[in-house]
Amino acid sequence: MDGYRAYVRAFQFCFNIGARCLPWRRAERVEGVGALNRVPALLQSLRVTKPLLVGSPSFVRTGIARSLCRSLDEISMPYAVYSGVRSDPTVSAVEALVSLYYAEGCDGIVAVGGGSPMDAAKAMAARLARPQRRVLALTGLLRVRRKTPPLIAVPTTAGTGSETTIAAVITDDTTHHKAAIMDLCLIPRYAVLDPSLCTGVPPEVTAMTGMDALTHAVEAYLCWTYNTKESLHCAEEAVRLIFQNLLHAYRNGDDLTARANMLEAAYLAGFAFTRAGVGYVHAIAHAVGGLYGVPHGMANAVLLPVVLEDYGAAVHKKLARLAAIAGVGCDLEEDAARAAALIAAIRDLNASMGIPDALDCIREADIPQMVRWALAEANPVYPVPVLYGTERCRAVIERVARRSER
Repeated sequence: MDGYRAYVRAFQFCFNIGARCLPWRRAERVEGVGALNRVPALLQSLRVTKPLLVGSPSFVRTGIARSLCRSLDEISMPYAVYSGVRSDPTVSAVEALVSLYYAEGCDGIVAVGGGSPMDAAKAMAARLARPQRRVLALTGLLRVRRKTPPLIAVPTTAGTGSETTIAAVITDDTTHHKAAIMDLCLIPRYAVLDPSLCTGVPPEVTAMTGMDALTHAVEAYLCWTYNTKESLHCAEEAVRLIFQNLLHAYRNGDDLTARANMLEAAYLAGFAFTRAGVGYVHAIAHAVGGLYGVPHGMANAVLLPVVLEDYGAAVHKKLARLAAIAGVGCDLEEDAARAAALIAAIRDLNASMGIPDALDCIREADIPQMVRWALAEANPVYPVPVLYGTERCRAVIERVARRSER
């Protein structure tokens, strides 16, 4: 394990040097109630003449598609619509989007919805940039490296941060394995943050997506080497906003201020983890989601306090700082006590929103496969504060699966 640890840390050290030479950018934010109505002008600024509008079935059901199409009709801009993206978009769904894009003669993309429509649209953009490669051949780091069609992202949930990340997570139709395409060219040109689009989101979705954003911020903050002053600041601000607004948005879904603050938090957390990386919470959550269809935010929420506890003293100092930002454990003096207070606050937040403390779906027979997938995803790329091997990763998964039995 010592030799492997040296290899992983050496890889991350070298990758960090290379990453600082890359042209990082954020999606340009367009914010405020009614920001959706600015999409046609944004498309014109990008010289798009016929966009493909990508969404889930709720894109049509909630009336968002009708509103967007009406505004495009007002400037006589033709468009095509795909509203069939389901949770955890698959390779076949991406290929269906690519076929429609070509058939309709589109030259730009507007992705509207949660993480699934945005990820599907970004994966489509990768395929359009690399038409000779299969979707799965593009998974991993910097395998696109080509100009993609202009992409505008319009989140209707505050969680994934996909509106500003380099990643598109796609599921293999056959194996159900989740993998991410990660390339700077996949960062959308604009992120349209309209809080009025979030008011109809059910409380349970608000809870899961909010905890997804919190996981992004915390894991990015704890990363070993890739962080910058900007990413650290973004993670801190995201944690502050989430602790101040998530429970209120969960209980009062029509509160536009809380919704706007959560959209900002998700955006900031998305940038933070895009620049700094994530960790074993995400790696294990992707395995859980792929095998059992558990929503990603739910898996992250359950795993986050367990993994933070398992990291132990290696993260106490940073968690203590986040505790102060979140406004918990302020009367405590020791870093370990403040870290424990933050972890307890995360568990309390989960419980307040009806999120369980275990993933009862996990089958013992599947754990070896989950371990393999999680370690293959995380090592050596994720700059985790504590490096897991097979046994430690398995122990964490077993703890999450059995926590409610103890």
